[in-house]
Amino acid sequence: MRCAILVLILFCALPGAVVLDRIAVVVGKRVVKESDIERDLPLTEFLNGQPLDLSPAAKRQAAERLIDQEVIRQEIATGNYQRPADTDASELLDRLRRDRFGGTDSRLREALARYGLTEAGLHKELLWQLTVLRFIDQRFRLGVLITDEDVRTYYEQHAAQLRRQYPNDNFDALASKIKSTLEGERINQNFNEWLAEARKNIRIEYKQEAFQ
Repeated sequence: MRCAILVLILFCALPGAVVLDRIAVVVGKRVVKESDIERDLPLTEFLNGQPLDLSPAAKRQAAERLIDQEVIRQEIATGNYQRPADTDASELLDRLRRDRFGGTDSRLREALARYGLTEAGLHKELLWQLTVLRFIDQRFRLGVLITDEDVRTYYEQHAAQLRRQYPNDNFDALASKIKSTLEGERINQNFNEWLAEARKNIRIEYKQEAFQ
């Protein structure tokens, strides 16, 4: 038995031996591992249409995203928030396939392969993104009130831009669009303020060796 243990120790010390999945960040009682970062990077860059970047700076950005996601995940777990259906993610994937890849499965799979991704992994990521969006809407839309004065002020401040974008529409035709825009901005503001405060109230510990 002692011999077997010694052989195992020597094997683990050899060059090229498998490296354990290290902890990158501690978030409360949960951890973000290096493998989580390595999984997030290609998914995010694929969805954004960006080249694959595995630099330390990109890894740090991915870690920040994953910290935010963990904070959101913990909040979702404490509330009775409606979740999207699996079919919602399938519809979003179909839209992505149509808009970016001409509705062709082979082109989508080729693009995924360049990032080391699978369609199943992409579907899971899209489902999570829909979960976050639905959480933000349910949690932070409440209390958002856009007045007629707010809409009029926005129209006057952005009149030149609106005329270029909608040359045939007057204020009355654009009022509902402006109201939706302002609601979205207020919801995002409420969410970002909450997230910044939530991050202050949770333990976040970075393991710097994971970002070399």
